[in-house]
Amino acid sequence: MDKKSFLKAGHAPTLLAAFLYFDLAFMVWVMLGPLGVQISHDLHLDAVQKGLMVATPVLAGAVWRVVLGILVDHLQARMTGIIGQVVVLGALSVAWWLGIHSYEQVLILGIFLGVAGASFAVALPLASRWYPPEHQGKALGIAGAGNSGTVFAALFAPSLAAVYGWNQVFGFALIPLFVVFVLFLFLAKDAPNPPEPKSLAEYLLVLRDKDSWWFMFFYSVTFGGFVGLASSLTIYFNSQYGLDARMAGFFTAGCVFAGSLVRPMGGALADRYGGIRMLGVMYVVALSSLAVAGFGLPQAWMALIIFVLAMLAFGMGNGAVFQLVPQRFRKEIGVMTGLVGMAGGVGGFYLASSLGYSKQVTGSYTWGFYVFALLALLALAGLNGVKTRWRTTWGAAHLTNARI
Repeated sequence: MDKKSFLKAGHAPTLLAAFLYFDLAFMVWVMLGPLGVQISHDLHLDAVQKGLMVATPVLAGAVWRVVLGILVDHLQARMTGIIGQVVVLGALSVAWWLGIHSYEQVLILGIFLGVAGASFAVALPLASRWYPPEHQGKALGIAGAGNSGTVFAALFAPSLAAVYGWNQVFGFALIPLFVVFVLFLFLAKDAPNPPEPKSLAEYLLVLRDKDSWWFMFFYSVTFGGFVGLASSLTIYFNSQYGLDARMAGFFTAGCVFAGSLVRPMGGALADRYGGIRMLGVMYVVALSSLAVAGFGLPQAWMALIIFVLAMLAFGMGNGAVFQLVPQRFRKEIGVMTGLVGMAGGVGGFYLASSLGYSKQVTGSYTWGFYVFALLALLALAGLNGVKTRWRTTWGAAHLTNARI
């Protein structure tokens, strides 16, 4: 009955369009990570520069998410998605045609690739506004499963770069991006009766609510962990275990695939058992996995297992967070998606850059993993601190059909 009611609710073509847009956008957003071994070799980058190279698109995506989140409320999600895709197509076309020849040019490209990462602030409201509260976890889990695009980047980018050169990979990426752009034009449709656009001052009012800060912090750990690892693991496996770029990319793809695959599952389980309960379990698994990774496991296959566990936890945690956000901020879902997504990007930037910094300063990645594990522990403590209030106020059974 639940499956049938979900299929009858909402707008399936728009949900598909949101997923495809998100998927391909995320593919190019993290592209510099899987290409990092070849790029850093040709441009002679040190560990800190490698970290900043893969972290720049993540941070840029965090900033752009706020911008696109505001545009969603003023221009609607479909038009904002069209604008974002045109910008990314243009940036990749220039990079492919003119070439990237310096570290500074890589960083500039990373800023534009951040617009692809900001697709989060478009795809989720595009899907969310079509579905009732009891189906938010599943709908946003499906749309959010577009982060599986990071798998394609890790799986194909290093191999294509080995054969054709890493600059040509930007050209190859344009092909599926353009196909999805055309599909988006035909499939995506804005939900009726959208929230009224708000002034900038009204957006800032959301930040006066302490729950908004809690959601931003929780997502900075779950999504930050996912995208930070997705951007960094190819370089990590190459540097730590001596795997070549292609094999390091395959290892990374395995980890990213695990985290992407379970995001809808995280949302569905949160719908069934409650987002708070699911999120708490995921934090425990994530912080334990990162703590073990910090020891520096002797074999690459051991590290692969640990990172798969971590990515499973982060992926399901992402779905759980966005089962909760629309329940608390349904009328402000556009701006909250932007703000929470921005926080996730900041968390990813921190993890990716701190791993490079830790390697440069201490000679190992240990402290980069340990500090992020500590953040997961703090998030778990914060979640335990707010759960009773949430379940007795906006998440009370007489106010919503959703499990909190």
